[in-house]
Amino acid sequence: MEKSDLLQQLRIDRSAPTPRGRGAGVWIGAVVGVLALGLAAGGGWWFLHDAKAVEVDAATASAPSAAGSGPLAVLQATGYVTARRQATVSAQITGTLTDVLIEEGERVEAGQVLAHLENTAQKAQLAQAEAGYRAAQAQLAQLAVQLAQSKRDVARAEELVGRKLVSRQAVELARTQVDAQSAQLESLRRQVDVAKAAVDGAQVQLDYCTIRAPFAGVVIAKAAQPGEIVSPLSAGGGFTRTGVGTIVDMDSLEVEVDVNESYINRVAAKQPVEAVLDAYPDWKIPGRVIAIIPTADRGKATVKVRVAMDQKDARIVPDMGVRVSFLEDSSAPKAAAAEPPKGVLVPSASIVQRDGRSVVFVLDGDRARMRAVTAGQTYADQRLVEGIGVGTRIVREPSAELADGSRIAIKK
Repeated sequence: MEKSDLLQQLRIDRSAPTPRGRGAGVWIGAVVGVLALGLAAGGGWWFLHDAKAVEVDAATASAPSAAGSGPLAVLQATGYVTARRQATVSAQITGTLTDVLIEEGERVEAGQVLAHLENTAQKAQLAQAEAGYRAAQAQLAQLAVQLAQSKRDVARAEELVGRKLVSRQAVELARTQVDAQSAQLESLRRQVDVAKAAVDGAQVQLDYCTIRAPFAGVVIAKAAQPGEIVSPLSAGGGFTRTGVGTIVDMDSLEVEVDVNESYINRVAAKQPVEAVLDAYPDWKIPGRVIAIIPTADRGKATVKVRVAMDQKDARIVPDMGVRVSFLEDSSAPKAAAAEPPKGVLVPSASIVQRDGRSVVFVLDGDRARMRAVTAGQTYADQRLVEGIGVGTRIVREPSAELADGSRIAIKK
């Protein structure tokens, strides 16, 4: 078929009569289409907002005076649990491990044996040093006997010289021999001391083959196995271990937090605090400020603060995340007639960001209404806000999908 024939078939025949009522049918179809779109949009809105209610937890805004019977928090900071006493235990000499007697989580006492090194060479050195010590002692005893005999010879010669039986020169020679032997005896005594020191040194080298715990604590890492070489210095190549295990003194656990330098004036030594571990958010641990480290981090603009925990518990382990609330010091003098802070207290988690604003979701029947608020000071796990009144019911932890007008259901 030629292209001209194909084009002729596609051409519209405008001379054909228009069916009666076609214009009315087109108008009715348009109206029906608009209505269908409207119903579809309305049905979609109903589905998004009413088809499924978002389950939420409610909270009530309270006045600042109702924050609790304890002191208010003047500052919050985050940090980690650290150990002031922690050691990676290693051998003091390079050697091969014959056995390792520790496992992770095991508690050890001060001086407890943790591992042994191959000690054949050290035992041989100790035996050699002990043999040299005994030989020096034998020579000292022999010379002491000779010196005693020489002194008797001198006494006898002095008696005979008075009777003109020996010459005075013989007496002088006998005395010289006594002096020489006395000097040799003193020299041998020093040699005995040297030999004894060699024995002590060899014993120390042998003791280095036994690795002991420097203090009581808990093993948090086992770094070597029998047959591996350990050394106090890294030998390179990845074949030499520099430690056998790591021990932490759990009684030395404390918290280190970084406080913004703009708020460090709110922190003082011995100030009471309340610590909450990320792993146990419902457990509040009382404590106090140990010290403010007198230096600032230039990059983060923070100052490190050491915090002691008054409670010791097996659940507290190093490197746990922790949030610390610095409390008002009840012993510090307070200003008379201080004005109460403006606003109401709400859970900190109830304040979320929407379009760059701080908002809360107020309960309005079965709907959540978004309200913009001005967030202020933090008090422990609550925050002071302006924009709602006392007694206002709000969503405690709004989810990301919660929007203004969303249908909600209160958790039972």
